[in-house]
Amino acid sequence: MSALVDAYAGVVCDLDGVVYRGPTAVDHAVAALSSVQARVVYATNNASRPPQEVAAHLTDLGLSVTGNDVVTSSQAGAGELAKHLPSGATVLGVGGPGVREALQHSGFRVLSADDTRDDPTARVGGVLQGYGTTVTASDLAEAAYAITAGAVWVATNTDRTLPTHRGTAPGNGSLVAAVRMAVTRDPIVAGKPEAPLYRMCADRLGLPAREVLAVGDRLDTDIAGAVTTGMDSVLVLTGVDSVTSTAVAPVSMRPTFVVEDLRALGEAYVGVETDFTWWTCGGDRRRVVDGRWDVAAAGAPIEAARAGLACLHEGVDHGELTQEQARALARQLDVWQ
Repeated sequence: MSALVDAYAGVVCDLDGVVYRGPTAVDHAVAALSSVQARVVYATNNASRPPQEVAAHLTDLGLSVTGNDVVTSSQAGAGELAKHLPSGATVLGVGGPGVREALQHSGFRVLSADDTRDDPTARVGGVLQGYGTTVTASDLAEAAYAITAGAVWVATNTDRTLPTHRGTAPGNGSLVAAVRMAVTRDPIVAGKPEAPLYRMCADRLGLPAREVLAVGDRLDTDIAGAVTTGMDSVLVLTGVDSVTSTAVAPVSMRPTFVVEDLRALGEAYVGVETDFTWWTCGGDRRRVVDGRWDVAAAGAPIEAARAGLACLHEGVDHGELTQEQARALARQLDVWQ
């Protein structure tokens, strides 16, 4: 049997929680990605760092990556602004260095929040709001002033949290929400789960979406973005989401494949078969009877997870299980929590 990744001409791989956590590589990630024959591009909703800086981080971890192999939500955001504004238009960039660089590369005249504070009469055609560790309340105020005055507002992404090596921190979505409280309209969103970032990745690969496999650890961004864009997807159980959260995910957030870690890309994928009474994956065969698991054969944990998820999704979709019942049953299979 061929490896899972062999069915695709290209791969779009998320970073936080999939390849690394902060400065440290996720177990097996570097070796697994180094062995992938298809071209891999790395897509990140984190807008703070320029692609070259992200590529340097990945190179330090042991991967062979250039800046052209990294696509950021800042780049996707600048691309969205280019659909609404002419080259040379003035744009307020709020966020880390990656925001300013992406705007400059797209031909915009970039102002900082300091610039608009010093000259409140400056005409601002657009605002690109992305994550930055030094973003202040005063910076958010400048964005709100420009948006209220009519500037096109693009948010690089709306992830409310950001996983770090120390735990969970507020993400760009939390900062976007603060601005939204002060204005009367929503931003255009470029990053996952919206399609622009993944479309830019497919364009970078020179492939249609159907030939690209999206890999990530978050259902509400990575997987939902893949579904929106028309890509098959892999949920890796090394980051934010788990078997339990996947069990109650809506169809728009369900992955095509579920794997323990990135080594599975180079292995044959054992899928689920069912006669709609029993669900079987490899050595695992199970069903739900009277709200409990009825297990005819217990397989490896990942086989049980895949069979269980297929069974639970069927039950939830047809109203035979409540979400709470599905969540409780999934917890019994979720050794990755």
